[in-house]
Amino acid sequence: MSSRQITVLGECVADAFVRPASAPSELDLHVLPGGGPANTAVALARLGTPSRFLARLSQDVFGRLFRAHLHASGVDLSHAVVASEPSTLAVAELDAQGQAAYSFHAQSTADWQWSSAELAGVELSSTVCVHTGSLALVREPGAAAVEEFLATASSRATISIDPNVRPLLVHPETYRAKLRHWCGLADILRMSEEDLRLLLPETSLEHACDVWHAAGARLVVVTRGADGALVSLDGERVHVPAVPTRVVDTVGAGDSFTAGLLHHLGARGLLGGRLAGLRLDEVVESCLFAAQVAALTCSVAGPNPPWLNQLPEGASPIDA
Repeated sequence: MSSRQITVLGECVADAFVRPASAPSELDLHVLPGGGPANTAVALARLGTPSRFLARLSQDVFGRLFRAHLHASGVDLSHAVVASEPSTLAVAELDAQGQAAYSFHAQSTADWQWSSAELAGVELSSTVCVHTGSLALVREPGAAAVEEFLATASSRATISIDPNVRPLLVHPETYRAKLRHWCGLADILRMSEEDLRLLLPETSLEHACDVWHAAGARLVVVTRGADGALVSLDGERVHVPAVPTRVVDTVGAGDSFTAGLLHHLGARGLLGGRLAGLRLDEVVESCLFAAQVAALTCSVAGPNPPWLNQLPEGASPIDA
């Protein structure tokens, strides 16, 4: 098994996109596998990083769809739990700019039922980084088990967290109450500017980064859509531009950015432990690569991250 494997923990969600129907009394839904952590695991595997996904996948029709999608992208599901609960469904309606507004059907679904026993046997000797976030970190009853797993994993692997705030399901105050604790577990914190505004309203990006550095996160990256990203490493900051693209929709773009960042850092041997020797110029190079991955994701419909061979020649740090 590769020594640069990245383990992703979290949900896989059925993203149902509303399409025009043939009659006013009908609703046409186009269902794709989604969910922030699943999107990140898929993007990592397609880029060539050995990617393992810790998920609780239902045995229903959506769960079967998820497994087929993840397998086809090369994601390792050897530690995925076969769950008896139903899958989570998110219904997305896109506006004229390709931004998605969601409604969730997530009560007592498979993704949130983690137990300590299910995670206790996960082998991490080949894992250089554990990435998680989104609803798995806040939805009970499994959130405490996920935090416990991160605390254990941090003794040997870099920890990456993307809060991916979903205010329709969990009030932002719940995230705010937990975020300082997560920063104490995390080495890398990646979030969108929209999430930042929900978590620290009326706070500048720079001050927000300083708050999270003080809580323990060494690297903070705030993605800003067409305005690029703010990168802050121990308070040393730089803006990284976005890659211009024709936007079809933005679904999964942040997840692809995270995957591109982790892939690039991992390919250069920079993941593992507390990132003690990481330099700002190395992070900038990785974020420039991540911006290319995110741009390609925005250029197609749905959470469909690119494969390595779809990137511009020479974009990847090494041949994966």
